[in-house]
Amino acid sequence: MAKSQIGGAFRFWFCLFTILIYARISSSVRSDKEIRERFYGNLLNSTAPESNDTIAKMFDRVLEKEFSENDQPEGPDASSFNNSVADQQLQDVFSLENEDSDDMTTLIDKKDNVFVMSNKKSKFPILQVDLRLISDLVVVIVSAAIGGILFSCLGQPVIVGYLLAGSIIGPGGLKFISEMVQVETVAQFGVVFLLFALGLEFSLTKLKAVGPVAVIGGLLQIITFMFLCGVTAMLCGAKLSEGVFVGSFLSMSSTAVVIKFLVERNTNNSLPGQVTIGTLIFQDCAVGLLFALLPVLGGTSGLLQGMISMGKLQMSSISLLLWHFAYCQLGDKLGLSLELGSFVAGVMISTTDFAQHTLDQVEPIRNLFAALFLSSIGMLIHVHFLWSHVDILLASVILVIVIKTAVVTIVTKAFRYSIKTSFIVGISLAQIGEFAFVLLSRASNLHLIEGKMYLLLLGTTAFSLVTTPLLFKLIPAVLNLGVLMHWFPSESNIQIEEKASMIDSFNRML
Repeated sequence: MAKSQIGGAFRFWFCLFTILIYARISSSVRSDKEIRERFYGNLLNSTAPESNDTIAKMFDRVLEKEFSENDQPEGPDASSFNNSVADQQLQDVFSLENEDSDDMTTLIDKKDNVFVMSNKKSKFPILQVDLRLISDLVVVIVSAAIGGILFSCLGQPVIVGYLLAGSIIGPGGLKFISEMVQVETVAQFGVVFLLFALGLEFSLTKLKAVGPVAVIGGLLQIITFMFLCGVTAMLCGAKLSEGVFVGSFLSMSSTAVVIKFLVERNTNNSLPGQVTIGTLIFQDCAVGLLFALLPVLGGTSGLLQGMISMGKLQMSSISLLLWHFAYCQLGDKLGLSLELGSFVAGVMISTTDFAQHTLDQVEPIRNLFAALFLSSIGMLIHVHFLWSHVDILLASVILVIVIKTAVVTIVTKAFRYSIKTSFIVGISLAQIGEFAFVLLSRASNLHLIEGKMYLLLLGTTAFSLVTTPLLFKLIPAVLNLGVLMHWFPSESNIQIEEKASMIDSFNRML
């Protein structure tokens, strides 16, 4: 009896085990059959429309359907990005497909900056080369070099050549470059190196040598332009801060362009030439102060927690560059700007024995990145916009030249210079300088000015630089015009002797 019970239990469990094994095998066979049917069905469906496809292409299409990247998050549509940011605060970077750039993946951060990625995201931490960024930089540098050489051969400022080259290759021109965020990011090195070199050339001794007409007169010119533009902005219903910025923007003149033409005409050692150069030196030094003022106008000034002082330093060139970038970061952390920190670093190094050596090392890098920066500024200028508003731009340039000539002439005359000398200084400083682009870029980042005003100031500055050679050619014609001779009496010998000491001391400082 016991044996029969044991035998029955054994047969029961054996039958149950056999049934489970059979069910498992049947399920596996059926699953494999379904997979094969689905795979070959997809293969047949994929090959049906295009009979002349190769076998490799057929399998590629099938594999794409079978192993689609469903685990990859789909980025938001470009038109709804601004709304999606509010709903996805924890997501730092979004991705989407750019239809106009050969299926290049792009990244958009919370500030709406679009970064083009030439390589798709990899699952493994490998080093990759951003070929898209490299090709964009090559296009910008080559076009800037061509534009600079062409305008130099035509006797025009190379700065205008850089701007025009950027405008041609940018989104408003031939569209060789459609996404500019990465190029602009690299180009910002041009700004910090420009300000760093400017700080290295800073010298209180030179400021003392050029006399009160450069320091006090230059300061009066800046204040006058700020006051006039601020009042005009208030009367027109605009913001006072925007008017004050435009005034500081217009007060800048081009040191590189003006000195180039003074040297070519051998008038750099004349009395008007020395007053002009002295005023330009003060304006360059005032750029750092204007950068300190911009965050205040933009309402984003930080809290300066202490005063930082440093004596004469004895460091290597690499240490000086590290010092430079450290001060850039410090200026940004204090809520001022990278540019102001760069200028302060240059001023501190200018008191050391390494100043000239550092300037010689930095100058080639500065020139390269400055060309890149000006070309990136030019990419913001749409040719269609300039052509559509050419009448407004020409009127703005004429107005700027007339007002700047009048203000500088009056301020210079207040220091008891003759009308002739004052007029030459005024018309020599009638253009808007290259550092105005740096101020304009910073003001745009602070949202101090936006839209058409930004483009208008860009176009006006570029056109004013183009008119500089013409203005220098007109100076002798105006001075020698018979009907105006009594307006420009020559300097008396007494005046020249009184001011000769200032010129000699300035030449010794140079």
